[in-house]
This record gives sequence, structure tokens and C-alpha cells, in this order.
Amino acid sequence: MVSRMLSEQDISALIITLKLAGISTLLLLIIGTPVAWWLSRTKNRFKFFFEAIIALPLVLPPTVLGFYLLIALGPNGPIGGLMQWLGGQPLAFTFTGLIIGSVFYSMPFVIQPLQGAFSNIGKRPLEAAATLRAGPLDRFFSVAVPLAQSGFLTAIVLGFAHTIGEFGVVLMIGGNIPGQTQVLSIAIYDHVEALEYSKAHWLSGGLLLLSFLMLLSVYALNRRFSALLRN
Repeated sequence: MVSRMLSEQDISALIITLKLAGISTLLLLIIGTPVAWWLSRTKNRFKFFFEAIIALPLVLPPTVLGFYLLIALGPNGPIGGLMQWLGGQPLAFTFTGLIIGSVFYSMPFVIQPLQGAFSNIGKRPLEAAATLRAGPLDRFFSVAVPLAQSGFLTAIVLGFAHTIGEFGVVLMIGGNIPGQTQVLSIAIYDHVEALEYSKAHWLSGGLLLLSFLMLLSVYALNRRFSALLRN
């Protein structure tokens, strides 16, 4: 039944969307974890400046961010121009460009939960580990990361779900190239424009269900983690 309602182009958009969300979330964790840890520990008086930059995608219209990223990744932009100088191609209208845009746009949804989780750990567990001669990296991976596991779970789910639902940024950077840069949100828009509401319902309903299940998992697991910590 589902295969009849979804075309090959829709299935391709689904695969591209999941691939984009998975890679972007992984990169955000790699980049965002040390940034969140630094923000949760630093006493730098300009901390608010870095927090404002990270939170900017929350209030900035997606098309504005997408436009400036398109300029930067294009042949005349600093990143696209550098790629051409190195013998490559500009990153605008490519899957790699989509990843870069997604990382920028979903950054606060990963860094902020991690920063909050690290801040809630407090100093005592880390100081206790230090008295046992645990080094900085050992304290981070053996104490901070396990205690912040609920924050990691929230960051992963929010980053993944937010990337799946992107529209303005990915449309500006990647265009609408079937099989290359067309994601589910753009495929839904195409179906609505063509008055193919049944196909739009299938894709929209699937995203709605997936988003709800992911959020449900976050709340359920965070409740379980909180109960374990209290005990």
C-alpha cells in the first residue's frame, strides 16, 4: 500500500533526508560536545557573545541563514571560492552543502541541551574524581558524560528531528534536485503545489508520527534517568 502511494522520487527524498539527519547529528555531537562543555565551565566574560551566536538560528529566519550560506558556498563566496582554488567544486546545490547548512541551523538544538546537562552536574563529582587522580579527559569521559546522558539523548533526538523538518535552509542551499538535494519537506511542498494531497498526506503523516515518537522517547527516557538518579 505504502509503496503504491510513494514514488521512487519520494523514497529517494526519504533516504536523502535520513542520511542528512544522521550525518548532521553525528557532526553536531562531535563539534557541539566540546563547545557545550567549555560554555558550561568557562568564566569568560564574553561567554554571552558565543551563546548568542549559537542561539542565532532559533530566531533568524531560515531563508536569511540559507541565503548567506548560499553566498558563502557559491563560486564567488569564501568557502566555494576556496574549494575551486583547491581544484574542487563549489558546495552550493550539493549534498555536502546541505550538511553544512544543517549543522549551522541545528546547532542550538544540540549544544544547548548538552550545555544544560553539563552545568547540572556541578563541581563535586568532578572534584571527587580529581582527588582520585583522574585526569581531565578521564573525568570528562568517566564522570561528566555518564551523568549527562539525558542531555546527550535530548540533543541527538532534537538535532535529528530538527534536521528532518528543515525546509528554508535546505531549499536555499541545495535547491530541489531529485535524487541529490531533494528532501522530504521539499517533496511535500512539491506534492501540495501539484494538488497531490494524498501523497502529501502520506509523507506529512509519516513525519508527524516519527517526530511524535522521537519526542515521546526523549520524555520517557529522561523520566527514567531522573528516577535512577534520585534512587
